[in-house]
Amino acid sequence: MIGTERREVTFTVDQGGERLDKVISAGVPDLSRAMTQRLIKTGEVMVNGRPSKPSYRVEMGDEILVRVPAEMPEPVLPEDIPLDIIYEDDALLVVNKPAGMVVHPALGHPSGTLVNAVLAHCPQVAEVGGLDRAGIVHRLDKDTSGLILVAKDEATRAALQRQFKRRQVVKTYLALVEGPMYPREGIIEAPVGRDKRQRKKMAVVRSGRQARTMYRAVEYFDDHTLLEVRPHTGRTHQVRVHLAWLGYPVVGDAVYGHRRQPLLQRRHFLHAARLHLTHPATGEEMEFEAPLPPELSTVLKRLRRS
Repeated sequence: MIGTERREVTFTVDQGGERLDKVISAGVPDLSRAMTQRLIKTGEVMVNGRPSKPSYRVEMGDEILVRVPAEMPEPVLPEDIPLDIIYEDDALLVVNKPAGMVVHPALGHPSGTLVNAVLAHCPQVAEVGGLDRAGIVHRLDKDTSGLILVAKDEATRAALQRQFKRRQVVKTYLALVEGPMYPREGIIEAPVGRDKRQRKKMAVVRSGRQARTMYRAVEYFDDHTLLEVRPHTGRTHQVRVHLAWLGYPVVGDAVYGHRRQPLLQRRHFLHAARLHLTHPATGEEMEFEAPLPPELSTVLKRLRRS
């Protein structure tokens, strides 16, 4: 939606109880709910003179001010991109994301993302989670492959988020690292935060957030180790940062490891192989598994022959 100038819309709530984003999208018809949520998140909406949240339940008499910029970002559109679906029912979708695919649209990646693909597969998730998240509950780095959960409704999304917050979702990665890693298994506990020298990177820093990663060596090669890794917390780039900090960077990781890597050129060897969770609707304990993609299996075959 593109206009010629910034405009302001003000109105008074005449009936309480609805979510703020729903009230605004109904009151300002040319704003979709996703656009409305974006405006609320960026501070362009005031309730009684103060910023609020999309989930705020309005009260009768609330004064709402909406500042609509002259130019709004284009909405995320469905794209007919094939999905490797591991599991699907009325509440839940489990997808095996390929390396190279960005999860959410961002600057430099406005299309071709997992969100675009999910919207084409199940359009009803367009407003689940808000802000063009399309029900996606967690994320993987662009060059990490593997399992991602998608909630098809708000109740499922909220239940899964509670499980993540309580550390009840168990994620298991397969990672190939540089060097023979010893001890054979262990726990890495080190705070992860923004690198003070390179702001686009994460690092182990005293001021970072508490982070915990468990690992176990499953196979040794001459100069590499294949690991099973379970992050107990979910910090940005946590597994890659922790392993590199110990001196065993993930093979192919150009950010935290060696830039020149003959084994892998276009991605790193990190794959979200298994997910264990409780189904939000049925209460059933479920475990999903995604096989190693061919390019990673080829690397292991090459190492086993050498």
